[in-house]
Amino acid sequence: MANEITSLPQDGSKAGVDIKAYLDADEKKSLLRLLTAGSVDDGKSTLIGRLLFDSKKLYEDQLTALERDSKRVGNAGAGQIDYALLLDGLKAEREEGITIDVAYRYFSTNQRKFIIADTPGHEQYTRNMITGGSTANLAIILVDARTGVITQTRRHTFLVSLLGIKHIVLAVNKMDLVAFSEEVFNKIRDEYLTLTTQLGIEDVTCFPLSALEGDNVVERSERTPWYKGPSLLEFLETVPIHRDRNMTDFRYPVQYVLRPNLDFRGFSGKIASGIVRKGDEVVALPSMKRSHVKSIVTYDGELEEAFCPQCVTLTLEDEIDISRGEMIVHPDNMPHIGRHFTTMLVWMDEEPMDTAKQFFLKHNTNTTRATIAAIRHRVDVNTLEKKEGKPFQLNEIGQVDILTAKTLFFDAYTKNKATGAFILIDPITNNTSAVGMIIEPLDESSLENDLLPTLDLKKLNIGEAHYAAIETAVKELARQGLEVKIIK
Repeated sequence: MANEITSLPQDGSKAGVDIKAYLDADEKKSLLRLLTAGSVDDGKSTLIGRLLFDSKKLYEDQLTALERDSKRVGNAGAGQIDYALLLDGLKAEREEGITIDVAYRYFSTNQRKFIIADTPGHEQYTRNMITGGSTANLAIILVDARTGVITQTRRHTFLVSLLGIKHIVLAVNKMDLVAFSEEVFNKIRDEYLTLTTQLGIEDVTCFPLSALEGDNVVERSERTPWYKGPSLLEFLETVPIHRDRNMTDFRYPVQYVLRPNLDFRGFSGKIASGIVRKGDEVVALPSMKRSHVKSIVTYDGELEEAFCPQCVTLTLEDEIDISRGEMIVHPDNMPHIGRHFTTMLVWMDEEPMDTAKQFFLKHNTNTTRATIAAIRHRVDVNTLEKKEGKPFQLNEIGQVDILTAKTLFFDAYTKNKATGAFILIDPITNNTSAVGMIIEPLDESSLENDLLPTLDLKKLNIGEAHYAAIETAVKELARQGLEVKIIK
C-alpha cells in the first residue's frame, strides 16, 4: 500500500491510485505547444486565464493573488475576476491592459500537456510573436465578434502561415456582446476561411466563445444551441499532432564527438527529423563517406531504432572523420547541399539591415559567415502586398537571397522545419539580427568564393612537405565556422 494514495478523480469518487502508474502515464502524455494571437483587447490573455481557471489548474496561492490583483488593478467589473492578470505579468502590461512580451504558461489535463505562448497583438511586437510561434503546433487566432476579421487578423494569420503552423483555431470571442448570434459567427467564419484558403492553410477550426463568461471554453454552452462542435479545451486535448513531425527525411546534425574511452567513438546529437535504425546505411556530409549504423546508444541503453526529436549517440561500423556541424543522412534521401538560397526573412534587430555586413549564420549545429546577396521584396504584413526590395527595418518581413561562406545541408522550410530554419547573428553586438525560413536553393554555377579568405601555399614558400599540416589546420578552422580557400 506504500505506492497508493487516495485521490479524488474528476468524477468526485474516491479511489486508490497507484503513484508509479500515475506518474508513468503522466510522462507519456503528448505535449501540445500553442500560441494565441489577435488584436489588442480581443481577449487572448483572458481566454488563457479562463482555460486555467475553469480546468481547475490554479494553485490556491495563485487564485488568492488573482482575486487580490483583480480588485486592485483588474479591468473586469466589480466583484469579478480579471483572468488576463494570470498572464500579463509586466507592470506596463497591467497598467495599459495589454500584452507586450511573450508569456508562457504550462498546464496539463488527464489527456495532454500544454505550453501556451500568449503573444502581443501590436504590430511593433511582430518579432515577439515570431519568437513565441517558432515552436508552436497550433495557433489560436482571436477575433472580436463585434468587429470580425480586421487588418491585425490578416497579419497574424500571414505570420502563422509563414511559421508553418499546421493547425489554426479561429476563436470568435465576445459572443455575449452580439447575443450569441449564429448569423454573426457564420459571416466571420466564412470571411476567415476565404483568407486561409488564399494562404494555403488547410486545417482551420472555428469556435464561438465568451472568454470572460466561459462559454464553449472548457464546457459546451447552452447559449449556443446552434453550435454542435466540441468545447475549445476538448478540441485541444484531441487535435492530432503526431503527423506534424517529418518522419520521412532522416537528418542528424552532429553536435559532439563522444570519446569516453579508447574503445568508444560515437557521434552525439538530436535527430532533427526522420527515423534511423540499427544497420541502416548512412552517408556523412560533406565528405560523402558511407558506412552503416553499428549501434544507437542512449543513457538508458542501446536502441534498435530512434526518431525525432530524440537525443542519441550513433556509432558507425567504419572510422569516418565527422565533426560538429556536419550531418549524417540516408544516401537515398539527401538534403540540398550548397551556399546560395532564397529565404523569407524576419528582421528582429533594432539596427536596420546592412547588406554590406557579414553576419554569422547559425543553422542547426553549423555556424558560418553569410551575407545578404539580394533583396527581392518586402511584404506589407497588413495588406500582404509586395513592396520594393530595400533594406529591412525592425519587424519587417521579406524575401532575400543568402550567400554563405561554408556549405550548408538544408531543406525547404515547408518540407522540413528543422533543417529549413536559421538565424543571422550580428558579429559585433551578438544580437539575433534575423530569423529565416528557406524557400529553395539557387544556382551556384556563377558563384565565386568571394566570402572566403584565400591562402596561396606557393606564396608561403614552405615546401610541399608542410602542406598536409596546413590543410589539417585549415580543416580545424572550418569546423569552427572559419573556412579558408586553399590554392596550391
